Formats: sequence, C-alpha cells, structure tokens
Amino acid sequence: MKEHLASLDTLSINLGAGEMVIVNIILAIVMFGVALGIKFQTFKDIFKNPKSVIVGILLQWVLLPAVTCLLAIILNPFITPMVAIGMLLVASCPGGNISNFMSSLSKGNVELSVSMTAITTAFAPIVTPLNFWLWGTLYCRFAAVRNDIPTLDIPFMDMLEQILLILGLPIILGMLFSHYFPNGAKRIMKPLQILSILLFMGMVAVSLSQVLAALEPRWEVYASILCALTIVIIHNASALSTGYTGATLMKLPKSDRRSLTIEVGIQNSGLGLALLFNPAIFDPSLWSHNGGMLLITALWGVWHIVSGLTISYIFRRSDK
Repeated sequence: MKEHLASLDTLSINLGAGEMVIVNIILAIVMFGVALGIKFQTFKDIFKNPKSVIVGILLQWVLLPAVTCLLAIILNPFITPMVAIGMLLVASCPGGNISNFMSSLSKGNVELSVSMTAITTAFAPIVTPLNFWLWGTLYCRFAAVRNDIPTLDIPFMDMLEQILLILGLPIILGMLFSHYFPNGAKRIMKPLQILSILLFMGMVAVSLSQVLAALEPRWEVYASILCALTIVIIHNASALSTGYTGATLMKLPKSDRRSLTIEVGIQNSGLGLALLFNPAIFDPSLWSHNGGMLLITALWGVWHIVSGLTISYIFRRSDK
C-alpha cells in the first residue's frame, strides 16, 4: 500500500492565479451561506443547556485531531507522511453544513447540529490553523525520528492570516447580514445552501480531475486511488466512532448522540482543498509533491456524504 500511495506523493498539483481566485470565491460563497444560519442568539442559548454542545466541541476540536494523529502513527508502516498530513488537515477543518440535513434525516437533535456547525465554523479561522499546526508538527516529529521525512515546518501564521481573510470575512459578513436583514437572509438561505453544496461538489470534482490528469491511466494508478480511498474510509469510520463513543460515554440523549456522531464525521473538506491550493499557505517550493494530501482531502469530500447518509438511514431505521 505504501508504494502505491508514494506514487501519489510524487505529483505536483497547483492552480494558476486565475483558478485560485475562483476557488476563493467559491469558498467565500459557501462560508457566507453557512454564516446566514449562525445567529448571535445561538451563542447565548449554549449557556442554557451547555453539556451536549461542550461535549461536541471537545470531540470536534480536541479528540478528533488527537485520534487522527494516533491513527496516522499506527498506520505509518502503510501510509506516506503526505497522506498522514492530509488526514490531519481534514480533521482540523470545521464541520460541514450538510451535517445539519443528515442530522434531521437521522431524527437527531437538529438544533444541536446547527449550534455545533455555527460554533466550529465561527471559530475555524483560529482553531483550524492551530490544530493543524499542533498535531501536524507532532506527527512530523514522529516521522522525522523514523527517517520517513526531513523536518518539515507546518505553516501556522501563514494559514492563520489566509483563513482570517478567506474564511473569517465571509463568516462575519454573513452573520451581520442575517442579523440586520433577517427577512432577506431567510429568502436566500435555502437557495444559497443548495448552491453551496453544488459548488462544493464542483470543487471536489475539479480537485479529483487535477489528480487524475497528472496520473497515467495504468492499473497501478487505480490501485493507488483505491488505497487512498481505503485510508479515507478508515479515517472517516474512526471520526464517526469518535463522535458516537464520546457522546455515549457522556450519557447524552439518543438524539444528541446521533447528531454528534454525524457532526464529528462530516468535515468541511472544501476548506481543506482551498487551503491546499493556496500557495501563500503551502509554498510550492516546500510542498512541491502534494498529490497524496490533495487526493485524501478530495476523496473525503465524496465519501463522507456516502457514509453520513448511510449512518443517517441506519439511525432512522433503528427507531422502527
């Protein structure tokens, strides 16, 4: 498996300046749409019944990156460092807005799901770069000791600056628009959410096409993609399990367990793709071979929809 994944790491995939502008615009639209559902009242309501939200935040911000780092270390004989760093990047991203729909489908606590998405998204400009730097640096030191890679600096300040610009600004504008123009926000929220999902899927499709275009159509290539998908499935299963196990151990209500399972297992991998393509964060001269990271992040964007819908259906059927 490691040999197949190593062939992906040899790829150098970057976007031109014009394409990068389009990616940033897409991300801004997606985050603006998510922010329309974030109410200032949401943060006040947390203090009324904080247990489930606090547990969810700890699972999302602390346990998921920690479990991912541990999983990457356990799988180290089978995966490459770039694949591992791609896993950590996904785990550092906030929850995806499609999780709210899945939470409703599973008969979970939709208000909890919305609150979780709102909080993790609102604080993503700080938490995402911090988590990626912390756990990425920890893994890189482990890999460097094993001579798998030279010492590699994980970008923190560059990522922080860029995320505050491309993520923080649309979130603030969306929240302000929703606060001062609530009727207008209600009218455009649903169409914008549908558009956001379509744009997100388009971003994933473009990313996968970039990887496939850089690969020669041989059976070894398909084996490499299958290996990467296997890692994504294992990682996503561990994320879903982290959400469910943590919520169960804390003896949360059944509906809350369902929502937190989905919330922790559904990540905003579109943000991860936008960050990977940003040369101000991942300098091409230092991160010249990013195919493995890119494929892991893009495949997650496809697989977590499949797994999330499957889990939602299982939860819904379990009531019967």
